[in-house]
Amino acid sequence: QVLLVDSGGGLVQAGDSLRLSCAASGSTFSSYAMGWFRQAPGKVREFVASITWSGDDTYYADSVKGRFTISRDSAKNTVYLQMNSLKLEDTAVYYCAATRRDKLTRFSYEYPYWGQGTQVTVSS
Repeated sequence: QVLLVDSGGGLVQAGDSLRLSCAASGSTFSSYAMGWFRQAPGKVREFVASITWSGDDTYYADSVKGRFTISRDSAKNTVYLQMNSLKLEDTAVYYCAATRRDKLTRFSYEYPYWGQGTQVTVSS
């Protein structure tokens, strides 16, 4: 089992950048594919990005492609989400998630492990 702790959220202005971190502990981090999801008020949780065990492959939602970058540092047991050119519609609680399946997936039900979430608020 892996434990995930999200951090790095905050209040920023449109066009700014922010980097989220997800620290993993309790298991072999390199054996988990990782994902980021987000949930805005009154909306369902949606996929943002995922990355394979090795970090060689990534997958993004169309809404963030070209603006967000997912990466992982196995030495630090941490996965990151670099968010650039933030928009008002990026406001949400962001969650990292882990799965033992080494695949890129956008489906939340394939991730059994979740962080507690970190709030990102983008203002105009």
